[in-house]
Amino acid sequence: MKQESDVQFLEYVVKALVDNPNDVKIVRTVDEMGVLLTLSLSPADMGKIIGRMGNTAKAIRTLLRVVGMKNNARVNLKINEPEGAAPREMKTTKTVDEAMADLKI
Repeated sequence: MKQESDVQFLEYVVKALVDNPNDVKIVRTVDEMGVLLTLSLSPADMGKIIGRMGNTAKAIRTLLRVVGMKNNARVNLKINEPEGAAPREMKTTKTVDEAMADLKI
């Protein structure tokens, strides 16, 4: 069975970024919306793939769209949350006065 180029590309990029490449698993599904690649990896590697403010994940998604365009397919990436992962809290912004109060100056 020939492995699809989008899966090969994603596997190559992700395994190069993570510390636990053997934990990387990619499931490819196709429906009327296009191709969906579902990525599962070690909880310890989530931060490396998401990146600061999601920038690494955005870059990977952009590159996957380019790979998809080359193959006349719409490619999307879903990153599975690891089992037992603590929900991420949304950071709230503070006013200047609140930040200064925190500094206790």
